[in-house]
Amino acid sequence: MQPRNMSMSGVVDLAAVKAAQEAKAKAEQTRAAAARQGGTGAISPADLVIDVDEAGFERDVLQRSAEVPVVIDFWAEWCQPCKQLSPVLERLAVEYDGRILLAKIDVDANQMLMQQFGVQGIPAVFAVVAGQALPLFQGAAGEQEIRQTLDQLVQVAEERFGLTGLAVDPDAEPGAVPQEAPEGPHDALLEAAAQALDAGDLGGAVQAYKNVLGDDPANTEAKLGLAQAELLQRVQNMDPQKVRADAAGKPADAAAQIAAADLDLVGGHVEDAFGRLIEAVRRTAGDDRDSVRRRLLELFEVVGPEDPRVVGARRALARALF
Repeated sequence: MQPRNMSMSGVVDLAAVKAAQEAKAKAEQTRAAAARQGGTGAISPADLVIDVDEAGFERDVLQRSAEVPVVIDFWAEWCQPCKQLSPVLERLAVEYDGRILLAKIDVDANQMLMQQFGVQGIPAVFAVVAGQALPLFQGAAGEQEIRQTLDQLVQVAEERFGLTGLAVDPDAEPGAVPQEAPEGPHDALLEAAAQALDAGDLGGAVQAYKNVLGDDPANTEAKLGLAQAELLQRVQNMDPQKVRADAAGKPADAAAQIAAADLDLVGGHVEDAFGRLIEAVRRTAGDDRDSVRRRLLELFEVVGPEDPRVVGARRALARALF
C-alpha cells in the first residue's frame, strides 16, 4: 500500500466514501447478527491497541480503516522518545472508546511499511482513514496537541466518510472476534458491481446496481454505487475546457451548469458543485429548473446525506425553491 496524504479539509474521494459506506452497512449487519444471538458485537477496550506487522497490515489497518480511523504509531525498542509517546497514545486510544484504533508498528521488524509511509525518523504517527494515509505528527508531542489532532481526525472521519467507530464493551473478552454478519441476498451482485466499477466498466456497474435496486429499492450500498458510477460515466468523455467555457458563458443554461457541476464534484470541489446548481435553480424555471434540482439531489447521494456540506446545501436549495 502506497500511502496518500489526505488534507484534513479534504475533497470527496469517491472510492473512500464507497468503502466507508460499505463498511458501515456491514458493521450494522454484524451488530444485528450478534444481537440476535445474544451478543453485543463489541470489542474489549484491550483490543483498541494492536500490534501490526506487514503480513497483517491489509487486514488490521486497511480493512479496519473503513470502520474507524486507525492511528499508526511507528516505534522501536531503542527509541527513548517512543517510550514516552507510546503510553500516552495507548491511554488515549482506550479513552476515545472506539472512536480510534491504535496500531503499533515496530520499524525494526517492518522496514517495508516504514519505507512505504516515508518515515524519516521515529516516533512518527500517521493515520489511515477509509484506505487513505495521512501524517499526523513526528517526534515527541504534548498530550494537549495529541488530543487536538485526534479530535480533528475523528471529526473528519465521521463528517467526510461516515465512520462511526467501533462498539466497545468493558465486559467483552479480549481478543474476541465479533460474529460475522450473514451473507446478504444481494452480496454477490454488489460485489460484481463493485468489481466492474473498479475495472472501469461503468456501463456494467450501472446495470448491476440497477439490478439490485430493482429487487431492493432501499439498498443503501446500491444507491451509492449507482450514483457514483453514473457520475463517472457522465464525465468520462467530457472536454473539461469546453464544459467550463460553456458554463461561464451561459449562466442560465441548465445543461451547461449541470455538466460543470459534475466536473466540479469529480474534481473534489464539492461546495462549488452544490453552489453552482443552487444558483442555477434560482436562474431557471419549469423543466430546466427541475432537471437541475434532480441532478443536485443525485450529487447529494454521491457525497452522503450526513455530510455537513450536503446538510447546508439542502437548506440553501429549500430557500432557492421557496
